[in-house]
Amino acid sequence: MTAKPKSALLLFSGGQDSATCLAWALSNFDLIETVGFDYGQRHSIEMQCRDQVRKEIAKLTPKWRDRLGQDHIVDLSVLGEISETSLTRDVEIEMDTSGLPSTFVPGRNLIFLNFAAAIGYRRGIAQLVGGMCEADYSGYPDCRQETLDAVMTSISLGMDRAFSLQTPLMHLSKAGAWDLAEKLGGPALVDVILESTHTCYLGERGHRHNWGYGCEKCPACELRKTGWDNYKTGDF
Repeated sequence: MTAKPKSALLLFSGGQDSATCLAWALSNFDLIETVGFDYGQRHSIEMQCRDQVRKEIAKLTPKWRDRLGQDHIVDLSVLGEISETSLTRDVEIEMDTSGLPSTFVPGRNLIFLNFAAAIGYRRGIAQLVGGMCEADYSGYPDCRQETLDAVMTSISLGMDRAFSLQTPLMHLSKAGAWDLAEKLGGPALVDVILESTHTCYLGERGHRHNWGYGCEKCPACELRKTGWDNYKTGDF
């Protein structure tokens, strides 16, 4: 495999974080392909938002439009079938006995990265980009830098190719992620994230808050709302 010059494959859900990472990747690489995973998530509306978010971000600058390449969709419905979580079943979101929210899907990011690398191997792309963050998240152990480093080492060994992962949000708060979006694409990118991305775990898009659409009660909405409020007050 000969890697394409300055190319990357972005794990792209259609949410706030992956949209910000798309803008970051389009600013830093010559070619960006995206991959989305349909794993039976309760908020499957995000799969419907992905294409619109891609199109709207690409339209923000000619350079971004020219750099945005192919999109890939992977059917991982089996993950939803074996995961008894609040993200894959219609049950109340709560904290479990381990201290993790019931929205934690065991192995999700580990599986995503392996499938993304398999696509990258076929496409000649050795650089992955993801929106994982350990500074301001719901406590998911598969978002930690230590976990991701170990996974990427395993992938590189198992495929005998030097894969790497960029996580531009890793050490940013949610307010910092909003600020990064503004720095990358100005108010226009912030507006795209507000209007078109989806984060709410319950799939709620009936009411538009000042921070975007959502139920305002699930962990994802709480993080997004708090991040927006802090971003507007300059509290990063």
